[in-house]
Amino acid sequence: MATVINGVSYSGNSVCITNGKIVIDGITIKTPDEKIINITIEGDCEELDVDNCSKITIKGNCKEVKTTNGDVKIEKDVLGDCSTTNGDIICRGNISGKCSTINGDISK
Repeated sequence: MATVINGVSYSGNSVCITNGKIVIDGITIKTPDEKIINITIEGDCEELDVDNCSKITIKGNCKEVKTTNGDVKIEKDVLGDCSTTNGDIICRGNISGKCSTINGDISK
């Protein structure tokens, strides 16, 4: 699976971004200098956990998606939970678990 963060492509199944630090499959990679982080997952992913970003687009299925700040768009299915604190969730497929946002909208 390819993960594209601000135009740079990475490979891995589990993506975690906290305080601007990017960890993919347990390996820390170079932190981007940009303040705006856009993430695109080009296939399926196991887990996506991000504290702050502008936008997340997942073009495949994902087991679990969690973000504090940022909009989430999923083209296929979420096999577990999907949550964001501040942002919208758009899922074109199905969400098998819980789906929640505190400040945002949820749509299909």
